[in-house]
Amino acid sequence: MENMAYQVGFDVKHVAAAGSPVEVRQPSAGGWRSALPVLSDGRVTLRALKTSDAPSLFSMLSTEEVRRFVSPPPPDVEGFERFIEWTQTERAAGRHVCYAVVPAGYDVAIGIVQVRQLDPSFSSGEFGAALGSQFWGAGVFASAARLVLDFAFEMIGVHRMEARAAVQNGRGNGAMRKLGAVQEGVLRRSLYCRGQYFDQLLWSILADDWRQSRVELRPMIH
Repeated sequence: MENMAYQVGFDVKHVAAAGSPVEVRQPSAGGWRSALPVLSDGRVTLRALKTSDAPSLFSMLSTEEVRRFVSPPPPDVEGFERFIEWTQTERAAGRHVCYAVVPAGYDVAIGIVQVRQLDPSFSSGEFGAALGSQFWGAGVFASAARLVLDFAFEMIGVHRMEARAAVQNGRGNGAMRKLGAVQEGVLRRSLYCRGQYFDQLLWSILADDWRQSRVELRPMIH
């Protein structure tokens, strides 16, 4: 979360109850490294980032509310364009996945959700999300998190997923609890933000536990 690329983190207000089954539209060849599948549950769509997303991401993710417990995002639209190019290179190398979050009724990205590898086999990963504050409390994060976790566990083959949130980040830590994550400990002074160090809580979700909790929400692959 808060230690990922550009330190985009988990600053959300609400996680809704489990929703409708996930739809996965998988590319015909090449796997996720060459092209990300589009993920949707009818309320939120996750798709690959495009350079044209840079202006909306800059507008959504550069506010004081979103930046409260994260290191500064790219300082301008050009910086987000470079970030998007970097995510494409990292995905092609099999090290990182970054999705644009697009709510139903919208055609531009209002945030991102991403997963990075923690070991060479990608059996362990770390995930995090950042959304424009006007979409907090609307269930957008809940849908996006479930979609990307399903994708990571079922398609990438992640066994253990980690996430971090500053101790003071009540929304982020509440979101992890509602996802069923297990709090494993405190990482002392592990986040440097706004000129000071913050303790972070370390959370984890195991693939077997996630599948058990999602028995009635299996992905439909077309």
